[in-house]
Amino acid sequence: MKYHQIDRQLFIKNRAKFTAQMKPNSVAVFNSNDIYPVSADSTLPFAQHRDIFYLSGVDQEESILLLFPDAPYEHLKEILFQKETNEHIAIWEGEKLTKERAFEVSGVKSVIWLQDFHKTLKEIMAYAETIYINTNEHYRASIETETREARFVKWWKSTYPAHKVEKSNPILQRLRSIKESEEIDLIQKACDITEKGYRRVLNFVKPNVMEYEIEAEFAHEFLRNRSKGFAYTPIIASGNNANVLHYIENNQQCKAGDLILLDVGAEYANYSSDMTRMVPVSGRFSERQKEVYNAVLRVKNEATKMLVPGTLWKQYHVEVGKIMTSELLGLGLIDKADVQNENPDWPAYKKYFMHGTSHHLGLDTHDYGLLHEPMQANMVFTVEPGIYIPAEGFGIRIEDDMVIQEKGEAFNLMRNIPIEVEEIESLMNS
Repeated sequence: MKYHQIDRQLFIKNRAKFTAQMKPNSVAVFNSNDIYPVSADSTLPFAQHRDIFYLSGVDQEESILLLFPDAPYEHLKEILFQKETNEHIAIWEGEKLTKERAFEVSGVKSVIWLQDFHKTLKEIMAYAETIYINTNEHYRASIETETREARFVKWWKSTYPAHKVEKSNPILQRLRSIKESEEIDLIQKACDITEKGYRRVLNFVKPNVMEYEIEAEFAHEFLRNRSKGFAYTPIIASGNNANVLHYIENNQQCKAGDLILLDVGAEYANYSSDMTRMVPVSGRFSERQKEVYNAVLRVKNEATKMLVPGTLWKQYHVEVGKIMTSELLGLGLIDKADVQNENPDWPAYKKYFMHGTSHHLGLDTHDYGLLHEPMQANMVFTVEPGIYIPAEGFGIRIEDDMVIQEKGEAFNLMRNIPIEVEEIESLMNS
């Protein structure tokens, strides 16, 4: 890991919150992700399953966390299973977690080598009545590859068919959506690294630069600040490319007079940041670009005021739509007849702003959170309105990461990242 070790007290707290929600005499099991093959002997870089990381801090493949709070013996209440390390592995792959280091990272006292997992589980299942399986129920999930977690669930069901089954995900959706102060600090660190990348890029952009060169500048700054890199596939979209919402080719030349949409964010310690900013290739916004930009900024600022405890996500988007409608009328992009005759299922503003305004942020860029439940303090949301105008050759989106407060306006984790037209122009021309 590149990041500084996280205080294990965070993971001890997280496990305590989870086990408090478990039914009596039940077991919960969490698996690491696989290392995914490419072809031949090539593999993708390992990325830890966020749930086992949230509960243990273990950032290593072939790890299993087992929680059994009602176990008859103390050593069975929490167990971390790790692949046994040795001198050969240390030479070829680097050092893996020893039992002592696994405890230091996680706070789990009982660390057992993975080869003894099935024997240990067999004993535990003789005591337990229920198992919590960990399924992916995120509203954006689209899964085609069988995960290590899914293979375990299939194996467990066939091996222990008489036990009751519960789901971990509903508990984790609520717990992970409300951040501990330590987690907010880690997201802030990711945002601070993103800020460094953005300021670097402001000094780099000029006519004829390639989109991928800008991507490289971000990557350089992220890596030199202890990040593994981008929290998600970066969007570096110049000119009309900005009107493709998930443009990731990043292979075009940035032309004088165009805008570049930068939707990028650094990760830090597996926590995500998510930023969108606009950069004028020539260092100045045109009057029309500035007019649209400031309209989007006003929508973002008004939307942010609604991120308070008790707000319902669905109604929030309805209200943001009303604000956007007003701005689009002012820009001359729609007229009153468009609004009067609009389809309620696809309002007039959707022609220019067709995506949502906010999503949960945390260990995942689109983090856990139950959208039908009211917003609560210490939830982290993005705010990212946009206006996309293919006919005029540009699109604009602006995005910050906000922490909902008990009282008052949400706290902006990206408050130090330049956002006003004048500040961006000043920095680019200094």
